Amino acid sequence: MIKLIRIEVCGPRALALYFSDGSHGEWSAEQILAHDTVLTRPLEREAYFRRAFIEAGALAWPNGLDFSARSLHEELARANKLKSAHAA
Repeated sequence: MIKLIRIEVCGPRALALYFSDGSHGEWSAEQILAHDTVLTRPLEREAYFRRAFIEAGALAWPNGLDFSARSLHEELARANKLKSAHAA
């Protein structure tokens, strides 16, 4: 089972995600924010977005919004934004 092992803020609405299989990629929250829901609205504030953390291997925020590592890994792979540990 793939898990997130590290996250880094790399922009006002972007995170560098590092996975347990050694792969990594930059994830943008822009598509999520476009849905404009009660859970996504706080992420529009950069200070709140920066409060992202890892909980049980998933990406999470204090308001209960979370994304599984698997779904994020698949999203990055589909967008050709996932790099392997061996990529230069």
